[in-house]
Amino acid sequence: MALIEVRVPDIGDFSDVAVIELLVKPGDTVALDQSLVTVESDKASMEIPSAAAGVIQQLKVKLGDKINIGDLLAIVEGVASAGAAAAGAASPATPAVVAAPAPVSAAPAALVAASASVSAPVAAAPAASVPAAAAPINNPSIHNPPAHNPSATAARVLPHASPSVRKLARELGVPLAEVQGSGTKGRITQADVQRFTQSVMAGAIQTLAQAAKAPAAAVGGGGSELGLIPWPKVDFAKFGPIERKELGRIKKISGANLLRNAVMIPAVTNHDDADITDLEAFRVATNLDNEKSAKSGNGAAAVKVTMLAFLIKASVAALKKFPEFNGSLDGDALIYKNYWHIGFAADTPNGLVVPVIKDADKKGVLQISQEMAELAKKARDGKLGPADMSGATFTISSLGGIGGRYFTPIINAPEVAILGVCKSQMEPVWDGKQFVPRLMLPLSLTWDHRVIDGAAAARFNAYLGQILSDFRRVLL
Repeated sequence: MALIEVRVPDIGDFSDVAVIELLVKPGDTVALDQSLVTVESDKASMEIPSAAAGVIQQLKVKLGDKINIGDLLAIVEGVASAGAAAAGAASPATPAVVAAPAPVSAAPAALVAASASVSAPVAAAPAASVPAAAAPINNPSIHNPPAHNPSATAARVLPHASPSVRKLARELGVPLAEVQGSGTKGRITQADVQRFTQSVMAGAIQTLAQAAKAPAAAVGGGGSELGLIPWPKVDFAKFGPIERKELGRIKKISGANLLRNAVMIPAVTNHDDADITDLEAFRVATNLDNEKSAKSGNGAAAVKVTMLAFLIKASVAALKKFPEFNGSLDGDALIYKNYWHIGFAADTPNGLVVPVIKDADKKGVLQISQEMAELAKKARDGKLGPADMSGATFTISSLGGIGGRYFTPIINAPEVAILGVCKSQMEPVWDGKQFVPRLMLPLSLTWDHRVIDGAAAARFNAYLGQILSDFRRVLL
């Protein structure tokens, strides 16, 4: 038994990530790959695993500390992992035992972030010491898989993978049908799943980095790129007391994306109202039935159906009738997507995130409601992974639980449209003979004028309103 230094592995292109949870304490016995701490990065949290098994002698971090790759996490009396030992042997300048990149059995979020470094220690070790199982990772003939491509799902119905690999894929939110297998007869290995997450994360990090540079420079650096006058510099303290708080990571990154989208997209917003009187009555009755069914002792928890679930289903029907709203610009061409993944804006304590309901056209309102509740909880807990927020073809931003009348949502590029909804309210509506009370839902549809014209937008909103007023139209 020896004293081993456990350090922060490669967690991606991040620095000064905050420790938000301590999962162990001195004296605890930990297994190899057991999570030690939870840290918060851009849009999610990740758990840092132990590269050694044994007893925690010292914990070198505390809540609120900012850590980086290579920082000392803990001193463990025990046995180091083979990967950590190989890394230490290959590089004399590094400590004898260094925390290995998150291995296969590590926590899901840590695996996503650390998988980018899997091949580095193995490649540095002498050829004789490379384990056979690691060979596919370093094989140059196996290309990295493309970033998340939902349309590829139909190509492979039953991917070959062991139960442990399927479990890992479920934890990471990785669609196995999109993973290229490198095992015998195309079998998907754990390394293939890691390589897929590396590809997705690398693309996401590069996109966010590029988005953060140009817009931030345009606002904070004077706006010379856009030909604007410099941003005003004001000493606010001379007018009265002030308090300065740094923006959170989510707001910094989403702010850069929103600025880019607002500046680059010629956006127009149509406002309309939909009569949801009958649909709301049906929704309330459905929830009552679900509660009665749950109380009857069938063992299933009651699923709470929200109006947003009906909106998602209605939007899919409208997108199928007007397919350009489900497209994306690619240079001078429009890409028509034959899948319908609907994003919905979720408000969290740390900022706005957009989880995605995949294949909403194939799911019923009850299943959509259940998935929305699960994704919203993950968003509030900071546990959303890249797969949970990628692939959307259309987004809905709902302020229904808060209030308001109309607003102008900003398009979530590379989508070409976004639907905003506010709180419904009873209004007197003329039925041809008299005014009758009807529950009206405000709709705000923002669209990219490069792809969509005003007539198409008006038809889309009108058709969506017809579906919401008589939901049986979804069946037509």
